[in-house]
Amino acid sequence: MTVSGPGTPEPRPADPGASSVEQLRKDGNELFKCGDYEGALTAYTQALGLGATPQDQAILHRNRAACHLKLEDYDKAETEASKAIEKDGGDVKALYRRSQALEKLGHLDQAVLDLQRCVSLEPKNKVFQEALRNIAGQIQEKVRYMSSTDAKVEQMFQILLDPQEKGTEKKQKASQNLVVLAREDAGAEKIFRSNGVQLLQRLLDTGEPDLMLAALRTLVGICSEHQSRTVATLSVLGTRRVVSILGVENQAVSLAACHLLQVMFDALKEGVKKGFRGKEGAIIVDPARELKVLISNLLELLTEVGVSGQGRDSALTLLIKVVPRKSPKDPNNSLTLWVIDQGLKKILEVGGSLQDPPGELTVTANSRMSASILLSKLFDDLKCDAERENFHRLCENYIKSWFEGQGLAGKLRALQTVSCLLQGPCDAGNRALELNGVMESVIALCASEQEEEQLVAVEALIHAAGKAKRASFITANGVSLLKDLYRRGEKDSIRIRALVGLCKLGSAGGTDFSMKQFAEGSTLKLAKQCRKWLCNDQIDAGTRRWAVEGLAYLTFDADVKEEFVEDEAALKALFQLSKSEERSVLFAVASALVNCTNSYDYEEPDPKMVELAKYAKQHVPEQHPKDKPSFVRARVKKLLAAGVVSAMTCMVKTESPVLTSSCRELLSRVFLALVEESEDRGTVVAQGGGKALLPLALEGTDVGQMKAAQALAKLTITSNPEMTFPGERIYEVVRPLVSLLHLNCSGLQNFEALMALTNLAGISERLRQKILKERAVPMIEGYMFEEHEMIRRAATECMCNLAMSKEVQDLFEATGSDRLKLLVLYSGEDDELLRRAAAGGLAVLTSTRPSLCSRIPQTTHWLEILQALLLSPNQELQHRGAVVALNMVEASSKIASTLMESEMLEILSVLAKGKESPVTRAATACLGKAVEYGLIRPSQDGK
Repeated sequence: MTVSGPGTPEPRPADPGASSVEQLRKDGNELFKCGDYEGALTAYTQALGLGATPQDQAILHRNRAACHLKLEDYDKAETEASKAIEKDGGDVKALYRRSQALEKLGHLDQAVLDLQRCVSLEPKNKVFQEALRNIAGQIQEKVRYMSSTDAKVEQMFQILLDPQEKGTEKKQKASQNLVVLAREDAGAEKIFRSNGVQLLQRLLDTGEPDLMLAALRTLVGICSEHQSRTVATLSVLGTRRVVSILGVENQAVSLAACHLLQVMFDALKEGVKKGFRGKEGAIIVDPARELKVLISNLLELLTEVGVSGQGRDSALTLLIKVVPRKSPKDPNNSLTLWVIDQGLKKILEVGGSLQDPPGELTVTANSRMSASILLSKLFDDLKCDAERENFHRLCENYIKSWFEGQGLAGKLRALQTVSCLLQGPCDAGNRALELNGVMESVIALCASEQEEEQLVAVEALIHAAGKAKRASFITANGVSLLKDLYRRGEKDSIRIRALVGLCKLGSAGGTDFSMKQFAEGSTLKLAKQCRKWLCNDQIDAGTRRWAVEGLAYLTFDADVKEEFVEDEAALKALFQLSKSEERSVLFAVASALVNCTNSYDYEEPDPKMVELAKYAKQHVPEQHPKDKPSFVRARVKKLLAAGVVSAMTCMVKTESPVLTSSCRELLSRVFLALVEESEDRGTVVAQGGGKALLPLALEGTDVGQMKAAQALAKLTITSNPEMTFPGERIYEVVRPLVSLLHLNCSGLQNFEALMALTNLAGISERLRQKILKERAVPMIEGYMFEEHEMIRRAATECMCNLAMSKEVQDLFEATGSDRLKLLVLYSGEDDELLRRAAAGGLAVLTSTRPSLCSRIPQTTHWLEILQALLLSPNQELQHRGAVVALNMVEASSKIASTLMESEMLEILSVLAKGKESPVTRAATACLGKAVEYGLIRPSQDGK
């Protein structure tokens, strides 16, 4: 038996008893040849479901393995090949494909065994012999590397653990080398097998920050993407010990421990998802158990006295990332339910803590917000009413335990917890507000003479004011109290919070100009005071944050927006605060910017529906005169001049959980508004906007990702992509752009994505390969049939550039493909730009694949279309038509004969006599080839 190639599906004689299986297999093979590996997989899977014979099953499984190899999903390729081998132990093709998958997965020792078996079955097969030599060379290189690092690892640990070397440059160099070595899997394995974890434990025990950092960063390399080493490391160091490092006072060490734990979580979660086979399975008994032990220790850390605020924040951040499901499509939310049962009270304890009083937990300015976000994530991850009811019950019981019988201190703790819930899972917060005496206590404590008590009560009142159920109660009972606190309060910390409460109530009408809550000019006065506090750098950042909160509500009013963007000092203060350690301000900053740029969703009402609503005496929202496009554009330019892009770039870079998906969406909206005008895009790029948009386009809400992707498309269309996204970053742009081709996106988004992809496809083959890998070609082909002429043209231009890739050329050349006919027909359309794109595609394809020339005459009116191109007054169209004609003439004498028997001969003769140009050269070459075939004779003067 011979092997035709590593990725070629196996054909076999048809079995009369299984015609449907045979047909599906053939269909899969054809799809595979055309490069549609997903379609081929589907066909093979359907064939497997039709009761195929064991021999057929072996072939189908190994064909599926070939598809997965092409799709670079090597785990599945190994699985499919193994299934084929189970059916037929001597299946040489399946063995070879499994060896390829194992090699890509880094399991060289197992890959060699499969290749040796292949060679023993087919000793003369050169493909197997060459593959075996290559992999043997890789193994020898790995052995040499491992042996050379033995002495280095030992020497590095000797230096690091030598007390005489304390603080020396030699020790610093050794720690750096150790970290670098651990980044490579072979180096990490060597450190691990050289008793490295125990030695790293000794470095951690020294308590020296530099050595602890080196140890933690080395452990990251050891545990990264390796489940068995992760479990072994936790076993040696102790889970409690690793988690406790989060709580140390040294911020750099705490952050390094947080990174290590994230890597460990990723490794364990991957193990839970995949399960284990072979060597890994023998070491890891139950990764889910290890995962729960880690999470349990993080929950314990939350309420442990003596833990630093930074460590507590890191624990919350890890829980936010690890516990909730990544996607609602995953049916298993058992980890969330377990955390709620085991740790909800501990999370509420952090959320309800008062900052810095004696005996309280040490928290930072961001701790309570992080707790709110975690609670919100957990609540959103619940699937049914029974699970949500359990969440409500636990929250209410916790609040009651503090509110009842614990005196004033208990009431303050309860109210702070309610505030935490209102900022997170607001349904739970609303339920808590309904508890007997809670709202009354809020109102009563607002009048307290103690600043700490007032702060807690006013904040609770502010958070409650945004909830519809309580708005009327607060309007009746709280507005006068807030006004009194604002006017007569002696402490700025109280006055500024009272002002935010008034701002929140005053913005209840949103952007509806007709729904102003306060008298004319009141919102402007409130906004002026907010800007004054914002600009006062004598006030701490935590208090100034409330001024931004106030502006976030007041900027619904267009008069406030206009005054705000004119105040350069206020904008500068806003941007500086957004870059500070006060991360809880991010959402308020983003909200204010969305309001100033009008980048919220707004649909122009249908005039007929407006008239109907007026007739029915229904309320009709009114837009403020200063929210018209001309005003918005002017505000955008003022924000750009003030440095809004650099501020937003810093916001995107933050690692804080405060940068939620909702916050990311707001930033994406603002970025899209900033790049709306093409002349502003250079400024956005120069200030780092292109770099900041990439993470926004890849993570967050669906709407946020779509807005960021559209902003990326606009930048890619009008600027040089290689300068906007330098280095490897340009390849990251492709996926967001392809996401805009889906049918759920608007026509404008489809068009801009196609234009941007056209630019990228014209840069390099590697970028074209990236576009192909993202499976964009079928979608681009679909848009070539779009009714809208601009979308149709953009898709054709994109396909023209992609036609330079071999894989796309294969699609056009595939048996039975009508793709070329469409390009021929489009070359005769009225739209000149569409004709140019289609003719360009034809020129490329007929140049690279001469066999396609014979298909052009199969299209109706092809000759008239080609003649029209040559007679076009547009020099570019003429040139493309001449190139196509030359390619057809050179392809075969039969096609050349057809052309020379038509008016083409006269047209080419006229063009050949024209002024020297690419068109005359191509026309002359056509006539010369016709003379060579003997189809025409040169004139008497030799021309």
